[in-house]
Amino acid sequence: MKRTYQGGTADPFAGRTKVGTCGFAMGRQEYYNSFPVVEIQQTFYKLPRVSTGVRWRAGAPTGFEFTMKAWQLITHEPSSPTYRRLAKPIPPERKEYYGAFRPTEEVLEAWAQTRAFATALGASIIVFQCPPSFTPTSEHIANLRHFFTNIDRTGWHAAWELRGAWAADVILGLCRELELIHVVDPLKEPSLHGAICYYRMHGLTGYRYVHTDQDLERLKTACKRDLPTYCLFNNLLMAEDAVHFQALLGEKAEP
Repeated sequence: MKRTYQGGTADPFAGRTKVGTCGFAMGRQEYYNSFPVVEIQQTFYKLPRVSTGVRWRAGAPTGFEFTMKAWQLITHEPSSPTYRRLAKPIPPERKEYYGAFRPTEEVLEAWAQTRAFATALGASIIVFQCPPSFTPTSEHIANLRHFFTNIDRTGWHAAWELRGAWAADVILGLCRELELIHVVDPLKEPSLHGAICYYRMHGLTGYRYVHTDQDLERLKTACKRDLPTYCLFNNLLMAEDAVHFQALLGEKAEP
């Protein structure tokens, strides 16, 4: 496994929490003045041009941090409704070669393009979000192992978000073995592994959920002061909730 971290402006911070949203939830300049990190979402559906990543990086303040989601061609199979947003449909005869971390040329090419954009963006963390159909079968686990032990892991952290029914001991074992950050919504389940905590706040009952003061107090408790912690809100009122939570923490954006 090729895995080093070289630092720079995206170095993990020690003992504090960074708050942001999944996607720019307001105008970019206002966002940069409000938050220290953003998770780029559109890379899951359709990768922007590498030149776009360069432009976004150049337009952000020094020290501002980007994370991003991996392209769905790596994690999701073509039966997923999210494939409708692809610019170019997958030919029917090639569909069996995409998704589920398959050891195919198609998945490796999707990764190469994802990695190229991440490098241009200066992304510090790449989130691999799996669908509920990615279950703990022997094939899926073998695919996962093959993928993460063969890709170049230089300069970024891999974060794994599961949506299927996986046993806690299996998650913990794979995260330890493959050096993966276990991504969760901590109001729903605990994070089981990672030198970094990466929380994605989806809303207790779905996208339209508005986090209450009690929810945010619970989230504050879940933020580990001895570990770098990211809280990325991904609900309808994500900007409002993120501002509220950042104020609760007493944190300010440090662009």
